[in-house]
Amino acid sequence: MSKPLQINPIKLSQPMGALLCFLGIKNCMPLMHGAQGCASFSKVFFTRHFSDPIAVQTTAVNDITAVIDGGDYSISEAVKNITKKVKPDLVGLFTTGMTETKGDDIKGATFLLKDTQLMAYVHTPDFEGGLESGFAKSVEAVIEQLIEPKNILNTQKALLIPNVNLTPIEVEKIKEQISLFGFEVFALPDLSESLDGHLGLKQGALSSGGISVEDIKELGDSAVVITIGDSVKKAGKKFLEINQKSKHLHFDTISGLLKSDEFYKSLLEYKNISRPNPSIVRWRKRLQDALLDTHFAFGGTNVVIALEADQALSIATTIIEAGANIKTVVLPTKSNVLAGLACENIIVGDFEDVENALEESDLLISNFHGEAIAHKHKKALVLRGFPNYETVGNQLVNDTLYEGSCYLLFEVANIINNHNHGAH
Repeated sequence: MSKPLQINPIKLSQPMGALLCFLGIKNCMPLMHGAQGCASFSKVFFTRHFSDPIAVQTTAVNDITAVIDGGDYSISEAVKNITKKVKPDLVGLFTTGMTETKGDDIKGATFLLKDTQLMAYVHTPDFEGGLESGFAKSVEAVIEQLIEPKNILNTQKALLIPNVNLTPIEVEKIKEQISLFGFEVFALPDLSESLDGHLGLKQGALSSGGISVEDIKELGDSAVVITIGDSVKKAGKKFLEINQKSKHLHFDTISGLLKSDEFYKSLLEYKNISRPNPSIVRWRKRLQDALLDTHFAFGGTNVVIALEADQALSIATTIIEAGANIKTVVLPTKSNVLAGLACENIIVGDFEDVENALEESDLLISNFHGEAIAHKHKKALVLRGFPNYETVGNQLVNDTLYEGSCYLLFEVANIINNHNHGAH
């Protein structure tokens, strides 16, 4: 980006990514070390997106405590207040820009509380990085601080590390597909059991599901660790420090025909299996037919994508196979994962850049904040990413592997056809 500032930002902050990570751990209380408004914004943001209550607490740092408090007191007081009402299995402590600028010693603060409350801490200043990096840093912190090192392997155990853009249903579907190869699969974090939109018994003060802390501690003997998305690749390498005997399988994306093929091929080779489950073969044939059915809509369609890097790559990969022309991808933060993508222009920018690129395009794929721009320029719109306040059921949107790629192709093709029909 050549501009000195962002006019209408796409970027979301690192603490928001950290919050999502800790919400995927069972009976966890995410604790944001910062001002009260920071936690309130994130809580409202994700509550509206998922249409579900979001558990988060704050150390409520204000202008007075920011000056006189070294950080220890507000953190210990927050933990004390939390544990008066509920008993979390884990408190996930993450920072904001203000407390990072102060230089609060959150490692020391958690050490002082280690006898009373299990905690994991991560530095997530919001003056750098974004949603993806905040999520990834938190996963790395959990791996480093909670998993117990082991020298043995459980050959039937697999660890899945998804990126922040994968919806709860996508995490669930990927787990199911890996389990077809004979694995017991654990996802870290596991939003498929907490933010999947299930009806709980009551509104809880803690995260409503996810991987348990006990299961996290025992992940050290996982025979294979599978990372989906460039943003969490480092987390997979971090796990290998826990157990060097484990095998790391990394995929930048598992969307579209060819990238899904690579995913299944890797699992087949690892397990030394000659042919996958019949349901996998059937869905591959359905995707092949979907590519044929939708290429009439995609052919000649110019697309602008404004999403987080990992999600932009996944969606672009799928629709390019059907014949779409990606004119511009606008990313909120710098990433090299799209370097090999067939795209005319890839920039780090904001919605002003999106609007400029949209003038010569037909379709925008972006979050809710791109809606006004698409309507202004009378372009077709597909809603993806965070936030999506326009529709319900965001947690059950599936764009991955053969099955999800079919759904994505049909949805986008129908939107293009309906828009073209209305425009004429």
